[in-house]
Amino acid sequence: MKVFKAPKISLGDLDAETAATLIATAADIALVLDGNGVIEDIAIPRIDLASELSVYGRALGRQWAEIVSEDSKLKVEELLREAAPRASTSWRQINHQAAGGAEIPLLFSAVKIDRRGRAVAIGRDLRAIAKLQQQLVEAQVTMERDYSRLRHMETRYRLLFQFTSEAALIVDASTHKIAEANPAASTLLGIDESKIIGRPFGSAFDADSAESLKAMLAGIRAAGRIGVKTVRLAHDPRELTVSASLFRQGNVALYLVRLIPDGQNAPAIVDRTDAALLKFVEISPDGIIITDRHGRIISANAAFVDMAQLATIEQARGQLLERWLGRPGVDLNVLLSSIKQHGSVRLFATSLRGEYGAPVDIEVSAVPLADEDDEQRFGFAIRNVGLRLSPNPRPGRELPRSADQLTELVGRAPLKDIVQETTDVIEQLCIEAALQITGDNRASAAEILGLSRQSLYVKLRRYGFADANEDREDTG
Repeated sequence: MKVFKAPKISLGDLDAETAATLIATAADIALVLDGNGVIEDIAIPRIDLASELSVYGRALGRQWAEIVSEDSKLKVEELLREAAPRASTSWRQINHQAAGGAEIPLLFSAVKIDRRGRAVAIGRDLRAIAKLQQQLVEAQVTMERDYSRLRHMETRYRLLFQFTSEAALIVDASTHKIAEANPAASTLLGIDESKIIGRPFGSAFDADSAESLKAMLAGIRAAGRIGVKTVRLAHDPRELTVSASLFRQGNVALYLVRLIPDGQNAPAIVDRTDAALLKFVEISPDGIIITDRHGRIISANAAFVDMAQLATIEQARGQLLERWLGRPGVDLNVLLSSIKQHGSVRLFATSLRGEYGAPVDIEVSAVPLADEDDEQRFGFAIRNVGLRLSPNPRPGRELPRSADQLTELVGRAPLKDIVQETTDVIEQLCIEAALQITGDNRASAAEILGLSRQSLYVKLRRYGFADANEDREDTG
């Protein structure tokens, strides 16, 4: 700690009143303690803090450790033990009970002021910092939720782009090179899928068509309107209708280009792509189900048959989906009502019960379907999320639920249990972060968390952290 070089000259002979004023001004709370830790005098300059710390109104003559929270008693003893003349101790968070029952976190340091062991403890109110930390945690949770939603959107876009029967390209607006192409576009242009990325867009067309397309793309970029041209391929005399629109991804301008063939070759591409899509539905690891308007199963793929622990799809046909889905009479009705009201349902969290096994957590997405005879039907996609793991799981310990998973428990668990689990998640994440910051030094981790070592060790055992030996002395 850097101190004054010549305090007797620069500060002069300060009297007790002046020194008391200086201490009270520099701190949110200041305590004068005797050599045994008994409070001799108190200063709380802020009226609002004084009213909340009403316990200090009856604290004169009592041990300081008696009026703090249970997990802070040991820290008070360590603070007073480490106090020395002309040197302050390291800062420690000490929690106090407020008048309303909540805890007020205060950051204290102490320095001895005479040979009899008397000390002054200076405290700072940490609630503003704690509020900022809470806002940071909330912002992080929001970012994670948004990132998860964007990841799901990108997955759906990729599936749609790859399996649509319409030929589509993404073209860089600056270089006019192909950035992405779906299988239908590769087939239509007669270019191998492995060679089409990075190829100049105009190279697939004859010279006149390439110039016409170049002019069209330039006009789209200048005016921002959709452009349409009829062109010919370089290797085939047939005509294509090309439409393009401009969009931005970050700071990069891109064209979305659609290729619509004229003549008899178009159905072959559609048939080929549709066959691939049907194959994907059949072998998809997610359960795909078609039901009538009442929720009775018409058809399902092998993944759903496996999830429901059935032998064949015939055992499911004609049965109501709610036989296996979530809460009987509740979840399916909610899904069907939401589809009719909003047009689709995405990532509805529920559970699926197999014929012989325990329920598993699932996510359900659903859309309405219209058959050729206009009979209302529904399509359901079911994904098993019970075994979903984070990218870097910690061995030997179950990971906490995400914020999205906790909110999805509403209606499936009592509010008291959800709040308790939320509190446990935040507490566990904070302990993990503290251990990472301190290099697994539990003494330092306890200090930055504002916990006693004993309290930290109790929580380590509770959450199943490895090597939580509360009797050892941490070093470093």
